[in-house]
Order: sequence, then structure tokens, then C-alpha cells
Amino acid sequence: MIARLPVTRALAALVEHATGRPCGIGELPRVQRRTGWEVASIPYTILDSLPAEFTGPPLWDWHADAAWSYQITSVGERVDQVEWLADRVRVGVVGRSDGCWSHDLRIPEGRAIDRELTYEAGGEPSVSASGAIVSYVQRFTITVTPAA
Repeated sequence: MIARLPVTRALAALVEHATGRPCGIGELPRVQRRTGWEVASIPYTILDSLPAEFTGPPLWDWHADAAWSYQITSVGERVDQVEWLADRVRVGVVGRSDGCWSHDLRIPEGRAIDRELTYEAGGEPSVSASGAIVSYVQRFTITVTPAA
């Protein structure tokens, strides 16, 4: 069976590498400063796990392949800022160059056999007590098979 946590951590690392910005897993990203851990400054991304599907060739091993779904929310102060960040997320996760993925998704004991952008909501502004926040939602499905 393909464990989800290694896939989640690998995807968060890919997003951080592709965007150059912090990515929190299910929460606001934190960065270490001299005074301790603090919430990262905007823009940043948040990676959330969504329901998954399981498939596989042999009937007795229905967990052979797993299609893990994720929502990646880009957060910023302006629409242009989150669109820039969402563009970098999209290229990082599903971008291709010369028939290969633009960025490696290194999963311990597994191999990503497909990456798909399944939903893109665009920028959505909201105003809170601390000021304007814009979020941009994208959903991806990563299909993983055990490493050979």
C-alpha cells in the first residue's frame, strides 16, 4: 500500500521548491526566525489533503496504486500576487518540459505515474480585521504506484 504522508510531504517540498515560498501542510506555514517559529509572511501556500481513490491490477491487492487528491491554496494580499503564486504552483506540479515533468516529485518507496490539475477556482478576495486577503484554490490528483 502506498502511504499518504510521504506523498504529502514530497508535494509540499515540490511546491516550496517551485514557488520559492513556504507551504504549510494543513495549516499556516511557519518559518524559523532568531526569536523562534513564526507564521510565514505572505505570499504562501497551504496544502490540504482531500479524499482519495485506490486502484490496481491484481484483484487481491486493491491498494496497489493510489490517487491522492490535494488542494493547494495560494494566499496573498493582492490578486496579481496570488495569480503569480498559483502560476508557479501549476507549473511546479503539472508543468512539463521536453516530455518530462518540470519538477521531480521524490516519493520514498513510490513513484508518481500521473499528476493532474482537476480544479482551479481562481482568486477570491476577502477582508478580515487585519486587512485584505486573497486566496487562489487549485486541486491536484497525484497517482502513485509502489517503487519497482
